[in-house]
Amino acid sequence: MPTLVIADDHPLFRAALRQAARDALGEVELFEAGTLEAVLALLDAQPQVDLVLLDLHMPGNHGLAGLAAVRAQYPGVAVIVISANDDPRVIRRALDHGAAGYLPKSAGLDDLRDAIRCVLACDTWLPPALRASVTRAQSSPNDAALAARLASLSPQQFRVLVLVAEGLLNKQIADRLDVQERTVKAHLTAIFERLGVRNRTQAGVVLRELELSDPARQIEG
Repeated sequence: MPTLVIADDHPLFRAALRQAARDALGEVELFEAGTLEAVLALLDAQPQVDLVLLDLHMPGNHGLAGLAAVRAQYPGVAVIVISANDDPRVIRRALDHGAAGYLPKSAGLDDLRDAIRCVLACDTWLPPALRASVTRAQSSPNDAALAARLASLSPQQFRVLVLVAEGLLNKQIADRLDVQERTVKAHLTAIFERLGVRNRTQAGVVLRELELSDPARQIEG
């Protein structure tokens, strides 16, 4: 029986995703999360998860950073990105960072069901109306290199990188992760080497390259 995590902070949209998953798969084990932190905690606690339906702009996420976190820390878990952003260049970036599918929030239930079935069958899924434009969108060499560098980090190193990008000091990171401060320093040395940076500021900039604007927030503004 497949196991899915529905990761979105809007209860009504989670309900639609739940229904689509049950319609698509029949027997399915479902978990839900409203923040990126909750998603990562679920994946830690439930190693049997097969697929995450991940909102790009849920609390704690910053564009493609959440996708990168899941792919770096749980490489065996497939991810379908969900977003109000249907820019082909953004979709291309998501695929380059390891998404197995991309689902605009404007998609209907048939597309939801098709996407879930397709990705669980180990294929890549894109909305039919966007496939041609995404195919024409060229991958950025910077994105490809960044994805490879992030994938080289261990799960714990990626967690340290996220906390560095948030501005935490070594002692604060050690307290948050329940490790020794010297362990954090060792992780930072490895992170700098693998990312090809010299200091904390440059490491934080690497992660911020994954940030995207949220079309929904732009409309609200």
